[in-house]
Amino acid sequence: MAVAVVCEFNPFHNGHKYLIDTVKRLTGEPVVAVMSGSFVQRGEAAVCSKFERAETALKNGADLVVELPAVYAVSCAQRFAQGGVSIAKSFGDVDKLAFGCEADSLEALTAAANAIDNFDVNSRVTEKMSAGAYYPQAFESAVREVLGDETADVLTSPNNILAVEYLRALKGSGIEPLPVKRTGVSHDSDIIDGNFVSASKLREMLRRGEDVSRFAPEVPKSITYPENLERAVLFKLRTMTADDFGRLPEVSEGLEHRFVNAVSKYNSLEEILFAVKTKRYTLARLRRIICCAALGITGELQSLNAEYARVLGFSAGGEKLLKSCSFEIVTSVAKTMRAEGKNADFLRRDILATDLSALAYNSVKPCGSDYRTKIIRYNCK
Repeated sequence: MAVAVVCEFNPFHNGHKYLIDTVKRLTGEPVVAVMSGSFVQRGEAAVCSKFERAETALKNGADLVVELPAVYAVSCAQRFAQGGVSIAKSFGDVDKLAFGCEADSLEALTAAANAIDNFDVNSRVTEKMSAGAYYPQAFESAVREVLGDETADVLTSPNNILAVEYLRALKGSGIEPLPVKRTGVSHDSDIIDGNFVSASKLREMLRRGEDVSRFAPEVPKSITYPENLERAVLFKLRTMTADDFGRLPEVSEGLEHRFVNAVSKYNSLEEILFAVKTKRYTLARLRRIICCAALGITGELQSLNAEYARVLGFSAGGEKLLKSCSFEIVTSVAKTMRAEGKNADFLRRDILATDLSALAYNSVKPCGSDYRTKIIRYNCK
């Protein structure tokens, strides 16, 4: 059997190694990493190549790394979790899903997951959103009023929120959740604790040229800078109509018109974001929308099911796990794209994401690396 983890490894750091080491110590089972590719949930290019991140993960305990399709990788927590769990479920050998979280107990996480279907909670959420609150804020407040502080406190951490969505996606799957208490620092923390920093702090340090070797098993060889993509993304936004914006995920209530007006008036993404922002739309949500615009990801496509596992790398033991996968196994991007099967539209966005992220390096990378880069075979004879 095997344990799956849905991850970004953006970049791979000591906290990620701690998660994998803990999972292997607790279960003795191989680890399947379902990892975001060239773009991540915060709506920007990953800090380094997905191939480099996959190789680092394999060197540090992962046995198989498959790509979480870009369509899900840049989505809200619910779709991110559903997409990752769907791929995990496709492996018949996977019997557990592990995830890092701040909550001390599975019971607290489960209570928060069940709250999403609570009638009284949802009634209050509707009331609060009608008064102008955005959904995460309204939901946490409603849970606090109906179910109390202990359950609501679970929802104050991004990792716990994602854990709650994993639990919802796992219902009826037969896969057992395996929460692992995070060590070191919290999500997006600016604090340095021994050999641990958050991924956001690590990216910041990398981009400032600081030595981060104590915080990560391997330092990325080449990194991206989000600002390098600004003109390319602005060009894309300037070609779009209100109808184009309206087809993007998470766009409603006339937001498409706010985008068109902002794009016509402002010359930077930050100006556009703050012009479009309302109480109902967080900056994180708006950044994901802009990312989806750049990658051509529509709400319709994001609502469909991708049924493939694009292999980035494996160890000798990880290769055996592929035999248990019920989805299409993609080992050759060229072959899959020539076939133009049901997964082609999803894979096309993965390829575009990699080609667009190639522009985010200070020295622009070549196009087409999804076609040229070989599967990483770590410790394989």
